[in-house]
Amino acid sequence: MDATNRSIRTIDDVLTLLDGLFSPGADRWTKGGADWWDGFYADRDKPVPFFVAKPDENLVSYVEQGLLPAGGKVLDLGCGPGRNALYLASAGYEVTGVDLSPTAVAWAEERAREKGAENVRFLCGDAFTAALDGPYDLVYDSGCFHHLPPHRRISYLALLDRVLAPGGHFALTSFAAGEGGMGSELPDADFYREGKLHGGLAYTDTSFRAIFADLTEIELRRMHDQSADSPTFGESFLWTGLFRR
Repeated sequence: MDATNRSIRTIDDVLTLLDGLFSPGADRWTKGGADWWDGFYADRDKPVPFFVAKPDENLVSYVEQGLLPAGGKVLDLGCGPGRNALYLASAGYEVTGVDLSPTAVAWAEERAREKGAENVRFLCGDAFTAALDGPYDLVYDSGCFHHLPPHRRISYLALLDRVLAPGGHFALTSFAAGEGGMGSELPDADFYREGKLHGGLAYTDTSFRAIFADLTEIELRRMHDQSADSPTFGESFLWTGLFRR
């Protein structure tokens, strides 16, 4: 043990130290997270509901109800194979999708070429450090937030503060706690004791309202289940939330 290694001076140093408490790939974000997701996306034929090129039902409802201003710039966090990014591009938005996984980004780019989509681009990397050309009128997150370790909520909120335009909208889907929910309901401290996130964190509506208290809530509800032949994706074990800055 090196007692002379006393190098922590900043919040970033503390966050990096806490990252290191998790096993490689265990949090699916740091240290091997990209490799984990590459393996996840490698087999496109797996029966994973969100592999299908369908947008989230809540996102479609926001657009169709006029809850989001027409056009504008969008950042899709953890975009995966691009299903929501490509929907937004087809609806007239200028979209940037970012994801840790090169395999997911390559798949998204392939889909974009097939559709002839020109107003969308995909970046491979960590959204917290990527060169993002905000501000964005909408930041959308479908299933990224619940894979972050608790201390990275600080980084996430800082990212929103940095890239979300005044009056802009933020929307997400995330594992729901409680009946019919999904994800781990362990207290935050237990994830550090065990060095893993158990597949993702479950949240309550109260948690979301507290975490995003600096934003104005427009809608917060369970996602609506969608049938296999529906043009949209929906699973009721997820929360959907729409907020405005």
